[in-house]
Amino acid sequence: MPPTDHYAENHGFDAPIPLHGQSRCGGLTAVRRVKSALEPLRRRGDFAPDNVRAALTGLGYSAGKVQAYQDGSARVGFLIDIDTSPWCVEGTMSSDSTKADAFGGYPDGTGCEPPRGGH
Repeated sequence: MPPTDHYAENHGFDAPIPLHGQSRCGGLTAVRRVKSALEPLRRRGDFAPDNVRAALTGLGYSAGKVQAYQDGSARVGFLIDIDTSPWCVEGTMSSDSTKADAFGGYPDGTGCEPPRGGH
């Protein structure tokens, strides 16, 4: 018999925790706010991480908890650790669209940063 595939078991640490109930509703609200704030930048073709970060902190998120980084010439990634809730919002903005997802952190991590390693 072929060996059993343990990929899911060995990589479970880096799967984000899904939100449920009221947390999911709050996370979806945060995603809508983020997309609305970034849409004017996307339409202008402004993919500067500093401007994305400024738009997100303009929503009231703590500057120390908002990351934005260049991901190619016309794409910016972002991650927000929302202090007042168990939510993280992560996504990308490109010339085509703004995508964002809310989740509750990682099983083996702290905050919204994916853990490193595994078993």
